[in-house]
Amino acid sequence: MSEQDILARIKSLVDREHELRSKTVSGDLDPETERRQLAELEVQLDQCWDLLRQRRARIDQGRNPDDAQPNSAHQVEGYLQ
Repeated sequence: MSEQDILARIKSLVDREHELRSKTVSGDLDPETERRQLAELEVQLDQCWDLLRQRRARIDQGRNPDDAQPNSAHQVEGYLQ
């Protein structure tokens, strides 16, 4: 996955986040469903940002950015714990 692919995925996820929030405000989506779906989106966003950071770090180190691999949701979400 290229940097442009990752950035496009991030944009898509952010657009989906805005869509969910709009649906909740308009009453088309209940708040509990919104919270659950937003939590899933946040994990996916964290994974994308992590992969992007990995790629950029590899470039800075003179290594191949295409060798960067997505980390699991468990690993990405556990960084601060």
